[in-house]
Amino acid sequence: MRRRTRTLIGTIGMLAFVALYAPLAMALADSRISQTPPAVQAILYGFLGIAWIFPLMPLIRWMERKDVDGGT
Repeated sequence: MRRRTRTLIGTIGMLAFVALYAPLAMALADSRISQTPPAVQAILYGFLGIAWIFPLMPLIRWMERKDVDGGT
C-alpha cells in the first residue's frame, strides 16, 4: 500500500478516534474531575489532553512507513 493511501486511511481513523475520545473525556471531566481539588484537576486535565496520542501511536507509525518498492 502506498504511503499516500495509508495517510488517508490513518487520517480518517484518527479523526474518528478523536471524535469518540473527546466527548468521553469531556464527560469524565464534567462528572468526576470537577469535584477534585484544583491541583489534581490540573494534572488530570493535562493527562486527558495528551492521553489520546498513546492509542494512536501505532497508527501514526504505520502511516509514516516508507513505501515498499515491490522489486521493480
